[in-house]
Amino acid sequence: MISIEAKHEIIAKHELGIRIIDFANEYGRNPSTISTIIKQKKAIKKLQPSKAVTIISKLRTNIHDEVEQLLLLWIKEKQLAGDSLSETIICEKVGSIFQDLNRDVTEMDGESSQGGEGFKASRGWFDNFKNRSGIHSVIRHGKASSGDIKVAENFIKVFEKLISEEGYLPQQAFNCNETGLFWKTMPRRTFITAEKNGIPGHKAMKDRLTLALCSNAIGDFKIKPSLVYHSEIPRAFKAYKVMKENSVACKQ
Repeated sequence: MISIEAKHEIIAKHELGIRIIDFANEYGRNPSTISTIIKQKKAIKKLQPSKAVTIISKLRTNIHDEVEQLLLLWIKEKQLAGDSLSETIICEKVGSIFQDLNRDVTEMDGESSQGGEGFKASRGWFDNFKNRSGIHSVIRHGKASSGDIKVAENFIKVFEKLISEEGYLPQQAFNCNETGLFWKTMPRRTFITAEKNGIPGHKAMKDRLTLALCSNAIGDFKIKPSLVYHSEIPRAFKAYKVMKENSVACKQ
């Protein structure tokens, strides 16, 4: 690849009268490569690369660079607002920005700048955009875990000794525990701009459901998950006059 600066330098020197074969010897390139740069000099001069772009393998129209500049501004706004951004969200946003810009260009010029083709925010584009813009992924930190690691390690030894002495099989050892399903929580990982090394923590939504899960040690027998409701008598029971003691769900 030849950098943008080198291409501009080749074009400037060629306009001063330096031959193509001399450029080929100086840059160690084939004369056909230099000729292609000279033929595309009008398009190369109009290029306004995005931040951190030093090499462009394909000529891109100005709308692509403008899309990425607007996308970077949008990411900064979301970063200041404390919102989480994933790769999927960013790819969806860049598609809508491209459609809006392309629509404006079509209305002004009377024809589409991309010949009616849409913008494809592929995985390759996203990886290249990260390299060009410098955005990176970080984890939002909340409260530290309150589990007692030493007690847990000691329990493992005691439990192994109990299984060995009593001769229990893995099919006979069951573990039941409750877990919280935070159905309103946001992703912990988000993308931020290159200027930031971290992001302040945020208070996660506490709306959750409590589930009770149970399975044996070998994993071939799993108890049907149970939902632990936060009210002893749910409001729906009151509305339809359902007796708690007669409910199958309550008995389970």
